[in-house]
Amino acid sequence: MEQFDAIRPYRDDEVAGVIQQLLVDQEFLNLASSRQVPRLARFAPAVARALVSYWLKRKYGAINSIASLQSELAQFVEQLIQVSTSRVTQSGLEKLDPTKAYLFLSNHRDIVFDPMIVNYLLFQQGMETARIAIGDNLLQNHVFAELMRLNKSFLVRRNMTSAREMRDAFFTLSSFISHCIENRHSVWIAQREGRAKSGLDHTDPAIIKMFYMSRKKEPVPFSEAMNQLSIVPVSISYELDPCDGAKARELEIRERTGQYTKAPDEDTQQILLGLSGQKGHVHVHFGEVITDAPDQPVALAGQIDREINGNYMLHATNWAAYRLLNSATSAVPETMPIPLPTAERLNRATELLEQRFAAYDPNLRPYLLTMYANPVAQALAHYAEHRSA
Repeated sequence: MEQFDAIRPYRDDEVAGVIQQLLVDQEFLNLASSRQVPRLARFAPAVARALVSYWLKRKYGAINSIASLQSELAQFVEQLIQVSTSRVTQSGLEKLDPTKAYLFLSNHRDIVFDPMIVNYLLFQQGMETARIAIGDNLLQNHVFAELMRLNKSFLVRRNMTSAREMRDAFFTLSSFISHCIENRHSVWIAQREGRAKSGLDHTDPAIIKMFYMSRKKEPVPFSEAMNQLSIVPVSISYELDPCDGAKARELEIRERTGQYTKAPDEDTQQILLGLSGQKGHVHVHFGEVITDAPDQPVALAGQIDREINGNYMLHATNWAAYRLLNSATSAVPETMPIPLPTAERLNRATELLEQRFAAYDPNLRPYLLTMYANPVAQALAHYAEHRSA
């Protein structure tokens, strides 16, 4: 895989060396001690680093493969899920063949938790975890970069300056994804660049075009190449978004000024908040494998959108926000193919959102409401389209 060295995750033979480097890395030990022994890390950071380093060496020092690392980390991930969610549910995973590789094309709400929860569910099902596509702009912190590459992450290059550089990078990415699927390594990738901060999920046709770049010269027809990738649309829904305030702030500033500049450590802070912040009920739906891809990228993107939007679990918080934005009940059809929340659950969700929003700048309220309400609007549009078809 030398041709992919610039973007690939670490191999098994590199794991031990990377772990040993991390175990003496002061920035990594500061991060680990702030999570494991926060009080000691605040008042005696050197002592905290020494204790945490000793503990980590005993627990992870002998690990020499990705599989054994992920097996060890499974307990940590489970604890993180227990404290940051009320529950995690899934549907559709039982239909997938554990012996096959899939391209999981997912909606995107959280930087790290989205792929982590997908891999956790795959692991729980006894399936091989997926390699994760992550933008290199998110890995400016070298500790996160090392941790993500140890956990099967590969790099998607961002902010390229020339058309040729962009073409070459996308061709390499396309080739790597095809290489993974051909060699029975599943892949997780978001349906678009960046998180859907507005709550609306749409597949970028450019992502689909990228998938085809490495097969175009063979030549393999577009639909055949897409079918060979075994694309599985994935819908991830959160009852609460830990980063909702930060997302709303960005949307408000962009609308007011026309631009938004991230702080140097903003991505790092949102990764940590997304991992540890309260998310309530999280549901993941694994859609049907696409075996009938159309002949055009835009048409395939539309097909994937219908799968993701049609299988998105709406929470009471989504309906509560939608009700706060739309007082007219006529906006909701009398017969819906999904259960609506009871009046009691809807009222509790409304109180929860109002308490949450009260902690934010009042100017963010319209953006927060829209963020939570848009999945309902998206679902209603999907069902209206389905009825008229």
